[in-house]
Amino acid sequence: MEPLIGKTVAHYTILRELGRGGVGVVYEAEDGQLGRRVALKFLSAERLADSATRDRFQREARAASALNHPGICTVYAIEQHERQPYIVMELLEGQLLLELLEQKPFDLEPLLDIAIQIADALESAHSKGIVHRDLKPGNLLLDSKGRVKILDFGLAKIDEPRPITDDTPNGWKPTPRPAAAQNITLAGALLGTVA
Repeated sequence: MEPLIGKTVAHYTILRELGRGGVGVVYEAEDGQLGRRVALKFLSAERLADSATRDRFQREARAASALNHPGICTVYAIEQHERQPYIVMELLEGQLLLELLEQKPFDLEPLLDIAIQIADALESAHSKGIVHRDLKPGNLLLDSKGRVKILDFGLAKIDEPRPITDDTPNGWKPTPRPAAAQNITLAGALLGTVA
């Protein structure tokens, strides 16, 4: 993929690169229609040809867009530019928990607050049948007020929630789905970040 900085994709003007990961590149962009800054996540050129990666990218957009919680990065849309899919999402300001942990150890009280916020956001996702499966400090962003945002639902497992009944006191149970629709993960496959 050619560099996009300074170019216009649909109605988004690409301003700068925010970061790169194993699957894609994230840019800050100006939304010309709504007059707001957003983040655009593109699949990297190396991953574009891999159908499993493209499927995971689509799943990330579907999973995150189904969630409405202050502790989860909001996904606005999934679009395509020159046959390359990209996710339009909330632009966040702050630091990854990974970067903060490398600077200094946390005191117990702020660490417990972070853990409670993460648990609350995950409970919201789980209640909708979505399991993140790659929770790590590199996928958690803290803003200047200590609020947590969970990022990157690329490895999420999505099940349909069942209605809560008397025999499900702890919430939902996944609804069985056809094997082809349920997983794109092979049995025994290693997911997430090993370390």
